[in-house]
Formats: sequence, C-alpha cells, structure tokens
Amino acid sequence: MPRTPAPSRPVGTVTRGTTNPNRLRRMDRWIAAAHGPALRRSPTPPTAVDLGYGAAPWTAVELLERLRKVRPDARVYGVEIDPERVAAAHPYERAGLAFVRGGFELPVEGAGGPRPAGLTLIRAANVLRQYPEAEVLPAWRRLCARLAPEGLLVEGTCDEIGRRHVWVALGPEGPRTVTFAARLATLTAPSDLAERLPKALIHRNVPGERIHTFLSDFDRAWATAAPYGALSARQRWVRAVRALAADWPLADGPRRWRQGEVTVRWSAVAPVR
Repeated sequence: MPRTPAPSRPVGTVTRGTTNPNRLRRMDRWIAAAHGPALRRSPTPPTAVDLGYGAAPWTAVELLERLRKVRPDARVYGVEIDPERVAAAHPYERAGLAFVRGGFELPVEGAGGPRPAGLTLIRAANVLRQYPEAEVLPAWRRLCARLAPEGLLVEGTCDEIGRRHVWVALGPEGPRTVTFAARLATLTAPSDLAERLPKALIHRNVPGERIHTFLSDFDRAWATAAPYGALSARQRWVRAVRALAADWPLADGPRRWRQGEVTVRWSAVAPVR
C-alpha cells in the first residue's frame, strides 16, 4: 500500500500502548453495523486508519478482517507515533494492511496531499483518554477534517479485555452520537460504564452535566427492570433501555440493544460548560 512520507515530528505524544487481542471487538461490531452502508457505497476501496494501535498490531489486523466482511477490498493503515512499535508491526503487513509512523496528522494515502480523497474510517481507541481534556476538541477537528464526505471517526475508551466500552461517533461536521457497550453479565449498573467515558465526557460526570443525568436515569431504569434479570441480563438491559427511550433521544433500536449496546445523540449528553 502506498504511503505518504511521515513528517519529521509527528503530531502527538507516545501513549502507554496497552493492547490485547480482540479488545476492540464491540467497537468493531458496531462500526460494521452502523457504517457498513457507507463502506459498501464507497466508489473506491474504503480506507481506514487505526490510530494509536499500541505496542502490538492486533487491533489493526482485526479491523482489516472485520471490515473485509463488509467490503472485501477495504484497506487499513495502522498509525503509531513510536517508531519501535511501527517496526515491530511491519512483519504483520499484508495486502491491504500497512503500518506507518505518525500522529494526528495521519501520514497515509487518502489523508493528505493538495486534494485529499478523505478517509472512510478513523478509529482512535484509548488514545485521547491519555491527553488533557483541552486537547480533545482540537484533535477531533483535525481528524474530522481528514474524513471523506461519508467518513466516520470513532473515538473512545474500553477496559483491558474489551468488556466495557464508550465511544463517540463523529462525521466531518463533528460529534453525532455516544455509544455505551458492555458484556452484560459483568455489569452491576449502567453507571459502571462511567469509568470508560471518553476524555470529552469523563470529567463531566458530575451533577449539573447532561452525561451525569443520563447515567442517573439509566441506573433508575436498570433498577426498575430488576425483575427481568431473572430471565437474563440481556432482558433486563433491553427493558431498561426501552424505558430510557421515553426521555432520551436514542439513535438505535432493539436489534442493537440486544447486543448490549445503546446509542444516544451527542447533543443530549454534550458538556454544558
């Protein structure tokens, strides 16, 4: 796969690099479902970036495999700021998968040049969480500017083995939705997911902020749905989310809820100050 020469000083800082195989499966499953139509409509092979894939290349390898179930000619670039991580990933390259050194400037084909074609997907998992909150919006704007008209940026956080995720989905215009996803058998209450809120929201989970109100309402709906836990954690989750939908602008439906997910419009939970 062609590469754009990396700048002498990539934009960003080296993160911890923690990664595990299959860690991002819930996020990838959602991407394939929500962004699949745009991937299939792309007139050229869709290009995706796994930004900050970490100390091992598993997440980029898995992203290629999962996207190719939707679009067989999809291609993926793993982008890392640490040159040693890039060198360690090179043996895993194959047709449609390449690893390059870079940061938020995204030095890959389709993301640069005088007339960029734009990227179909940028996934930045567990990256911005390690930055100051003030740097989130500038990073979002920079990455969104690299998207194709139907492109998607997915930025969020998960635990070490992928049981709990929260991510923001953004289009070229900015943030659209926030998705909460969990292995329901491990969940005591929906607010357990608060520890995985993306950087833009994690410090806003306090009284007076929308995200705090959302999680509080979710916990109440979860408590009310407790009798359904005798059937299964999934039944309890679906019932709680159905009650939540009466007051919150959810962007998905029962098919996704049964996967242990719920997606809410960004405007409903965005920071108020």
